[in-house]
Amino acid sequence: MASTSAEIEQLTSGASNRIIPILKTLRKCFIFVLSLFLSLLLLLRPRRRVLPLPSSPEEEASPAAPSRRWRRKMAWKLEEEDTARRRSLAEGVEIGEIGCRWSSSLFYGRRGNALFSRSWLPLSGELRGILIIIHGLNEHSGRYSQFARQLNSSNFGVYAMDWIGHGGSDGLHGYVPSLDYVVSDTVAFLEKIRSENPGVPCFLFGHSTGGAVVLKAASSPTIEDMLAGIVLTSPALRVKPAHPIVGAIAPIFSLVAPRFQFKGANKRGIPVSRDPEALLAKYSDPLVYTGPIRVRTGHEILRITAYLTRNFKSITVPFFVLHGTADKVTDPLASQDLYNQAPSVFKDIKLYEGFLHDLLFEPEREEVGRDIIDWMMKRLDDVNGSAAGLW
Repeated sequence: MASTSAEIEQLTSGASNRIIPILKTLRKCFIFVLSLFLSLLLLLRPRRRVLPLPSSPEEEASPAAPSRRWRRKMAWKLEEEDTARRRSLAEGVEIGEIGCRWSSSLFYGRRGNALFSRSWLPLSGELRGILIIIHGLNEHSGRYSQFARQLNSSNFGVYAMDWIGHGGSDGLHGYVPSLDYVVSDTVAFLEKIRSENPGVPCFLFGHSTGGAVVLKAASSPTIEDMLAGIVLTSPALRVKPAHPIVGAIAPIFSLVAPRFQFKGANKRGIPVSRDPEALLAKYSDPLVYTGPIRVRTGHEILRITAYLTRNFKSITVPFFVLHGTADKVTDPLASQDLYNQAPSVFKDIKLYEGFLHDLLFEPEREEVGRDIIDWMMKRLDDVNGSAAGLW
């Protein structure tokens, strides 16, 4: 496949080919100067004089002049109330037809955050393997119950975890202070599931930004050794900001105003499925965050995807990447580049012509789920064949 840059070069000729590199250089210089100027403004801005706290309890509690401590306390209280509300909703998510053993529980991550988790297990039979689901940005694990039941029918157990700030987990809804926290929580969750199911092969599944999280976690040799493989649907790779200036100032604003909602980056209007009912279900789900993306969250996505793009050639974990060619949220060409550049010995890719972003919520979701199950079974046959060859 031709790259985007190659396509741009084909559309230019003559003097344009000489001018465009100059314009690109000038743009980079402008972004650098603007970033430096904003940094100096932040460093040199006058400090606001801190007034002493009111001495009397009446003044301290006065709403006319709330203290910074009082504002923080109120924000924390509102966040706790919202988390409790979302957790209650998560516990009440309908699993659907009874055909499995399912449960929900709280799992405590690396930083002590309470993270909501679910499991779907077959009613009978020995487990072939386990798939651990890491959902995408702004959604939650309960959305994958239909896919989980499809996996159960092939004797695969399924576990899933809500990220920090998502679903029934702790944190401000839609806010991710660091995707590295999600990576470390994913690793801790994997270790927990493996300890509870000794000897059962484990796969990690990640959708969209969850795919980036899974890929980064599995890029560690220690974690790779714990896995039979990973499955990525519409992974967030080579994500670019809407404008270069946004990318230049994002690191600064993510420190100054991390929770600020950046309306210019809201992609809710982009269709993610060709199934109208699936779209309605997603955006009417109170556990799906539909507000504008927060500055720190957006910066974290840019940061992790840039890291992964630079390190495609170091990916050795067995993987299966699936992407719709009509996806407008993440780039199918980046998935193709991952497949082409990663030195993994056992790897596969499938591009679905005309499909959009949420592959497991497209009208052909059963086909996509079947493709994933078939790949996992093929991978397990390879693992078992290799083990038999050692004897």
